[in-house]
Amino acid sequence: MQVRSERRREILCSLANAKIPEAGAGAQSRVSKRNTKPKLLTLFLAGDVMTGRGIDQILLHPSAPQLFEPTVRSALEYVALAEAVAGPIPRRVAFDYVWGDALVELERRHVSARIVNLETAVTTSDDASPGKGIHYRMHPDNAACLAAARIDCCTLANNHVLDWGPAGLEETLSVLHRARICTAGAGRGAKEVRAPATLHPPEGGRIQVFAFGMPSSGVPAEWQATRHRPGVNWLEDLSERSVQAVAAQISAHARPGDLVIASLHWGGNWGYEISDEEREFAHRLIERAGVDLVHGHSSHHAKAIEVHRGKLILYGCGDLLNDYEGIRGYESFRGDLSLMYFPTLEADSGALAGLSMVPTQMRGFRIQRAPAAGVEWLARVLERECSKLGTHIERQSDGTLELLESLPATATL
Repeated sequence: MQVRSERRREILCSLANAKIPEAGAGAQSRVSKRNTKPKLLTLFLAGDVMTGRGIDQILLHPSAPQLFEPTVRSALEYVALAEAVAGPIPRRVAFDYVWGDALVELERRHVSARIVNLETAVTTSDDASPGKGIHYRMHPDNAACLAAARIDCCTLANNHVLDWGPAGLEETLSVLHRARICTAGAGRGAKEVRAPATLHPPEGGRIQVFAFGMPSSGVPAEWQATRHRPGVNWLEDLSERSVQAVAAQISAHARPGDLVIASLHWGGNWGYEISDEEREFAHRLIERAGVDLVHGHSSHHAKAIEVHRGKLILYGCGDLLNDYEGIRGYESFRGDLSLMYFPTLEADSGALAGLSMVPTQMRGFRIQRAPAAGVEWLARVLERECSKLGTHIERQSDGTLELLESLPATATL
């Protein structure tokens, strides 16, 4: 049966248990669990944040606009494409401009940590990676736009962090760390890329963010960090060996009580399909590697959401911020629409207590709340995709979306 929203937290908390209790003594156990109030924390998660190229050009300190793409030679052309559909876009904007309505949501929800996948180098390097068709770069002096949203952690194990070579990666790390933004998944050598970003939420305890890049998202094998070479935390495939590699990294750093996030840059840019191999890999990370939340990204649009053994799996979060306005192709995926994800977790167990999502739309290189038609479109598409994995989407009166899950027909409350 599909559960209703007024009982959401009770049921999602109960799903953290591997077995649903039977009647009798088990029923009393359910009541006891329901009356026990675990310590909760709410996170902000987003997919790709792409502050380079066109976005960089409208900020206070634009990089040199030269590009090395097959058909576009200046980042200013992306600004012109966006203006053709959104109207004039101001230049030399304040650092909080691009976040728009997102800042209101972030303040309203009092989140414990803010985590995004930063898919751009932050550098003045001109050493464009050879053989790549697209190079993303944001000027280091524009990194204040990330601080404007009080981002706590940027995952970097993706297919653009080395667009401007090892020097560009080195500068990216230095700039972000000077801004007091933690990083995960890229570094100056293998030891650094395998270490998590450690966050200390106000509720106490630790959040450990591990980040991994995969070839399915376009991360080249030669970007894999080694003992003496900078690069990213690279996983070759979805095999048991990769599960064991993730488990080894987590066991080397995490301790009991830590909340562990595995941030995966995987899969293609377009398409809703989630393969059996991807699901099995995500499940094994939870079952065998000690992962509490799988944070997937690379797709330019939101994908389905699953709850496995009470733990949240976001298969693809979509792009929260990019410069794609006016670019033709793939319109049916509505890449202008995205989601801000606000999972609430039990701090001690990592179990999901609820997931609220705020639909957004990019307009004029600025995040805005999605209009009613956009919210309805997202709700319909996500319900179609999530229902295949046993979850459901419910639209709220305030224009947000919430995750529900189907329980077995024998379950009672």
